[in-house]
Amino acid sequence: MKKKKVPDWLNSSLWSSPHPPPPPPPPPFFSSATVDLPIEQHTSAVSSASPSQPPSPPATVDDPPEPQRIQDSRPKNHTHTSTDATFSSSPSADDISRQAELLAELSKKVIDMRELRRLACQGLPDGAGIRSTVWKLLLGYLPPDRGLWSAELAKKRSQYKHFKDDILVNPSEITRRMYNSTSSDADDAKVESRTLLSRSEITHGEHPLSLGETSVWNQFFQDTEIIDQIDRDVKRTHPDMHFFCSESQFAKSNQEALKNILIIFAKLNPGVRYVQGMNELLAPLYYVFKNDPDEENAAFAEADSFFCFVELLSGFRDNFVKQLDDSVVGIRSTITRLSQLLKEHDEELWRHLEITCKVNPQFYAFRWITLLLTQEFNFADSLHIWDTLLSDPEGPQETLMRICCAMLILVRKRLLAGDFTSNLKLLQNYPSTNISHLLYVANKFRV
Repeated sequence: MKKKKVPDWLNSSLWSSPHPPPPPPPPPFFSSATVDLPIEQHTSAVSSASPSQPPSPPATVDDPPEPQRIQDSRPKNHTHTSTDATFSSSPSADDISRQAELLAELSKKVIDMRELRRLACQGLPDGAGIRSTVWKLLLGYLPPDRGLWSAELAKKRSQYKHFKDDILVNPSEITRRMYNSTSSDADDAKVESRTLLSRSEITHGEHPLSLGETSVWNQFFQDTEIIDQIDRDVKRTHPDMHFFCSESQFAKSNQEALKNILIIFAKLNPGVRYVQGMNELLAPLYYVFKNDPDEENAAFAEADSFFCFVELLSGFRDNFVKQLDDSVVGIRSTITRLSQLLKEHDEELWRHLEITCKVNPQFYAFRWITLLLTQEFNFADSLHIWDTLLSDPEGPQETLMRICCAMLILVRKRLLAGDFTSNLKLLQNYPSTNISHLLYVANKFRV
């Protein structure tokens, strides 16, 4: 069979660069698993990353348009760690023009979602609360009609408050509430003296040692293990960002918000509950909403993040259902589609990786896909990638496939020169790159 010719533009010197000196090794990445909505839990684990491969300097290119540039304060040779949440930018004329277009679109009575997606896919600016509002629109949390926003937000935020009141309580409080609801006619003194039930009034289902399926205490003890896991994972979410991890009260309140969201999600989705990695998908949403310059929106970041988190996971539902692993919509099929996409656009690289080196794409692509690239790039770059993922009218899944394929092609010369070990290290510790260029290349694969 005739081998498909590699397009000339793939052989450009842009795709490779000299190996720089090795940087300090990044913190180890913990194993993560995948998630789903109220369907059976997916139990596969995301493989841990191997030791760091020296990164390539970001490629530069003159032809693609420059979207909003997000810069951070980390050293340029330090890869795969987040940064403190203060991003600076020097907007170009195009950036300023696009921001003006976004603000104009967001100010309309009824927002044109097609136009909003077109603008957002190029990257969103960090200021003016634009990303916060646009993400809520793209995830379907806000309707296009601005006149409905106030009522919709009030309803959802009230609903989340009820979730917290009903779910984030221990069984002792539930028992007291049950008793008080039957003693409303008693005088205040009697109620005060009867706050705790006597032994004879405690039913079997309300007893702390009850093993009954409907026992609130039995359910409480079953939940303890998951709550402990959530607590551990939240505490190690972006440990080098003061927003998430520091001794400040602000960081601790942010951790508490993440824990609340994940616990409530787990309780409302008993078929899925919580698995490691969910905290990494929640963090960008909460960070963006909490940094909204509108004080009211920032105050309700926890509630808004919960509902957007549910919407985000629903878009990747089939990848995370264990029973669908071997089906045409499961995670293995998704990874196979990535392999086929690479073969279509660069058969030489595909053959070298999968036939010659025998690098199974599951070894690296499983984490890329299930955690939406949050572990492959720094935090600021992840936000830029998510702008594109959320804004594509075809859905985030297809866009994610194109970005993953572009990631492989951007390092093709290093992969073609490598063997199984070096290539696996490279792909499990992806080097820093120009995100604008990465997204530009991914867009070239659009059919």
